[in-house]
Amino acid sequence: MANVELRPVVHVDNEWRRWIAENLLLEAAPQSIYMQMLQAGIPHEESVAELQQAMTSPYLLGAQRLRNRIAKHDWVLETQRHMNRLRDANVPRRHMLSREEFLDAYYTAGRPVIITGMMDDWPAMNKWGFDYFKQRCGDREVEIQFGRDTDAQYELRKTAHRKTMLFGDYVDMVRSAGCSNDFYMTAYNEGKNCTALAELWQDIVQLPAYLNGNGPTQGFLWFGPAGTITPFHHDLTNNFMAQVMGRKRILLMQACEIAHVYNHEHCFTHVDGRQIDLQRYPHMTDVQVLSCTLNPGEVLFLPVGCWHFVEGLEVSATVSFTNFLWDNDFTAEYPQQQAF
Repeated sequence: MANVELRPVVHVDNEWRRWIAENLLLEAAPQSIYMQMLQAGIPHEESVAELQQAMTSPYLLGAQRLRNRIAKHDWVLETQRHMNRLRDANVPRRHMLSREEFLDAYYTAGRPVIITGMMDDWPAMNKWGFDYFKQRCGDREVEIQFGRDTDAQYELRKTAHRKTMLFGDYVDMVRSAGCSNDFYMTAYNEGKNCTALAELWQDIVQLPAYLNGNGPTQGFLWFGPAGTITPFHHDLTNNFMAQVMGRKRILLMQACEIAHVYNHEHCFTHVDGRQIDLQRYPHMTDVQVLSCTLNPGEVLFLPVGCWHFVEGLEVSATVSFTNFLWDNDFTAEYPQQQAF
């Protein structure tokens, strides 16, 4: 007699009920939900009963009303997505952009722009390099992100990757690394590094045309080898990225693309900018992804909510700023529950 393969019987628990409700709200066909339940080992009678109960539940009907409201919000964003496609798909470069035009055409409009000519008077443009870093601050203890290659979600779990070491030793690591994403000094490490590397900030000018130099915020330092990757995410503030050393490749998706970029938790998405998998993330097919290369001496404006992916093409040093002359605090209404 042939052996009969017995599959374990699975019963519906609250996690299964959450899954059923979420898929119904996403307009999945009940038959496809039923078939997946059967394939998982849930008996026919139990699958049918749970589906019928979910589809007639007043809780689900209430959630559907909320989904309708979200759909209306998404419609507003969709109109902006269509309008964006009427513009040139390239990130514009503007030389010595005036304060007034920057505010009107980019800051208040939430449009990225690369500004040239604003860093020409920075001593850092001529001084910064491996030997200078070691001479000025080599004996200071700094914090970096380390062991990123062992964790696919290194940016989401960046607290677990903090490591302290002498800045001179870190400079030597960067010098000899070649292409690596395993270690990187980022804005997240600035709490410790701001004081340790204070002398380096004497080589930076605060861009008074756009930034408020009277407050305590100086900026944030990013320094690492070629190959560093900051995965797709968005910030809760407007940002400047000022490139001092090396080049970076940057992919941008406007904030209004939010419904299509698979935002799974907080300000992150699993979509990999190195190779966007359209089979796994089919909604990305219709997303407008802008691409630019940021060169030394250029400043990129990243609007609040704008998704960006950053790749170091060479050894690079970048300083970023959030201390704009205008309102830049958008955290008050940000959702407290950040699992999306």
